[in-house]
Amino acid sequence: QVQVVESGGGLVQAGGSLRLSCTASGLTFDDYSMGWFRQSTGKEREGVSCISRTGVGSYYTEPVRGRFTISRDNAKNTLYLQMNSLKPEDTAMYYCAAGRGCSGSRLIGAAYWGPGTQVTVSS
Repeated sequence: QVQVVESGGGLVQAGGSLRLSCTASGLTFDDYSMGWFRQSTGKEREGVSCISRTGVGSYYTEPVRGRFTISRDNAKNTLYLQMNSLKPEDTAMYYCAAGRGCSGSRLIGAAYWGPGTQVTVSS
């Protein structure tokens, strides 16, 4: 049984930092590209960042480029998202997913999703 679980969300002031983690089990982690998505109230789910199977390729949506860093540790079956210089508009539920590949910042062919972790940035 595949499980994907995010952690690390919370409440932070604007300008602060958070590090999200996503641990996957029940799958061969390095067979999958991994991605972070976010969804805020009333908006569609957005692909925030995507990373290739080996971690060599990483991609970001424009609003987060230069502030967020995606990484993965295949030995630990864990994906990370380091978020710096957070802004109120980054407030959203953040989801991790395992999938087939990256199309820019968006993971494609997402097969497994976590339940999400809430990030709230106060002004």
